[in-house]
Amino acid sequence: MTSVRVVSLVPSLTEAVALSAPGALAGATDWCTHPAGLDVERIGGTKNPNLPLITALAPDLVIANEEENRAPDLDALRAAGLEVLVTEVRTLPQAFGELARVLTACGVATRPRWLDEAEAAWDAVPAPAVRRTAVVPVWRRPWMVLGRDTFAGDLLSRLGVDHLHAKDPERYPRVPLDALRAADPDLVVLPDEPYRFTADDGPDAFPGLPCALVGGRHLTWYGPSLAEAASVLPRALRAAGNRPPGAA
Repeated sequence: MTSVRVVSLVPSLTEAVALSAPGALAGATDWCTHPAGLDVERIGGTKNPNLPLITALAPDLVIANEEENRAPDLDALRAAGLEVLVTEVRTLPQAFGELARVLTACGVATRPRWLDEAEAAWDAVPAPAVRRTAVVPVWRRPWMVLGRDTFAGDLLSRLGVDHLHAKDPERYPRVPLDALRAADPDLVVLPDEPYRFTADDGPDAFPGLPCALVGGRHLTWYGPSLAEAASVLPRALRAAGNRPPGAA
């Protein structure tokens, strides 16, 4: 068993460490919901962590993500003498590499079975026979969508869904709703995080367009959920179907 004491600022990494290095986690964010029943000190949000509390926990390692966590917070933790490991994940291969790096840093000596299963699951995903276009909102009021260079965008591309803002200069651009509708996508992909889109909140904005409601944990998390995501996401996308011929 590992003797490394860890604080995680990333929900997907929290799940990975909790399953692979039992007892290593000393603290995690309020948003770290998996595994269920995780009993560790809660240190605030990903964007507003309680830095004095993290320092008081005296971890050997703080694990973070360059997109999810704020650089000033990570700099402050380093200034307090803590080691901070920052992941960068924009593609599925990067995710697998960063997971292996994090687990090694957390003292996991043997590659966990779930990581092999996740890689095998994605290797088994068939090449898409048909490609579809999509808009992928991640926030409402104001409307924000997936833009360039995102992990979620890479997963969707592997499943035959090309989101229409993949070449936007910003990673999460604000786009007016009228422009999203005018882009005329084949479907709209609505995750339940960071904004919680539901059947009653989201599809109403896109009349006449098929909407795929997907779990944010499957679309945006990189960790043990990746094994499920390889089958859950395609089912959700298929269930949305295609726009009926002649629909406006």
